[in-house]
Amino acid sequence: MLYRDLIVWQKAMELVKETYILVKKLLKEETYALSDQMRRAAISIPSNIAEGYGRKSKTEYSRFLDIARGSLFELETQIHIGIMLGFFTEEDSDMAFKLSSEVARILNSIITKLG
Repeated sequence: MLYRDLIVWQKAMELVKETYILVKKLLKEETYALSDQMRRAAISIPSNIAEGYGRKSKTEYSRFLDIARGSLFELETQIHIGIMLGFFTEEDSDMAFKLSSEVARILNSIITKLG
């Protein structure tokens, strides 16, 4: 099995795509602030899932999944900031939040199973 076969990685990749859709709604002056932070956090999620999976150690895998989960929570916070500042609506953000919840649930399950 490859990391690309993991449902959590696939869902995290969908979240990256959804994040890029949201970022397009930001004002041009946010290009190097909120938009950059959101893209980095989103990209970090599947990247850390893949890197941890490639480490071939339960301890290392779990550590990288923890990092991915931290990036996920960072992204959720940034989306809330975007809503609070009026850059996007709850409706705009709905799919990102759904994917985020799904990725969080799967990450939590895997981390728990790894012990």
